[in-house]
Amino acid sequence: MTTRFRVTIEYDGRTFVGWQRQTTGASVQGAIEAAIHRLTGEAVAVHGAGRTDAGVHADAMVAHFDLDRPMTPFRLTEAINAALRPLPVAILDCVVAPGFHARFDCTGRSYRYVIVNRRASLTWQAGLAWRVPAALDADAMHAAAQRLVGRHDFTTFRSAHCQSRSPVKTLDSIAVRREGQTVIIETAARSFLHHQVRSMTGCLKLVGQGRWSADDLAAALAARDRTALGLNAPPDGLTFCRAFYPDMSAGFTPA
Repeated sequence: MTTRFRVTIEYDGRTFVGWQRQTTGASVQGAIEAAIHRLTGEAVAVHGAGRTDAGVHADAMVAHFDLDRPMTPFRLTEAINAALRPLPVAILDCVVAPGFHARFDCTGRSYRYVIVNRRASLTWQAGLAWRVPAALDADAMHAAAQRLVGRHDFTTFRSAHCQSRSPVKTLDSIAVRREGQTVIIETAARSFLHHQVRSMTGCLKLVGQGRWSADDLAAALAARDRTALGLNAPPDGLTFCRAFYPDMSAGFTPA
């Protein structure tokens, strides 16, 4: 009898080519699938709530897979985590979830981008944040970011390799705040285009430096043209935070 499991996953994206399995390079999806195969001998497909690029991290990526071998969620979690070591991937939670689909049942996703605003080089945060030496006005960034909220054609902020059928998305929220030398950008939407968060972040950095105004950001959005993009931020500071589901108790367990 096949059992469907829902898992919540944390990972450091620095050593991976991204979430999605690829023909070259190690992926998070591939690492988990390989770990399950070593444990059970079964070739399973792990389906995630979203996809992250090379160098992008996750606090709580939600995924599901089907397994023929009978195992309790606790035993399965312990076994997969043991098989994954020393890779920087961990199963935080595992439950039996009949009929659950990590991607199609997901009603929202949130991301966090971390900028360290200082002249000194990064040490332990290298690869986990974007260092911006020039002073940033986080309040100006937050005010300008509100021009992006709502339903828009986000072509300007869309990668040329994006596979989404439409560039029209609804950005539910975006907030920018400063905590000491750290500037944090948090955003949520039902779904995002490829590179959308990184592209919005790059343009907000220009606003923070005073090189762009809020009107410039709005004009870039209205242009619906990738060539109007001011800057695409690196993946280092980006983290997939959480996935939302109609029944949150069945769709997400906080890390």
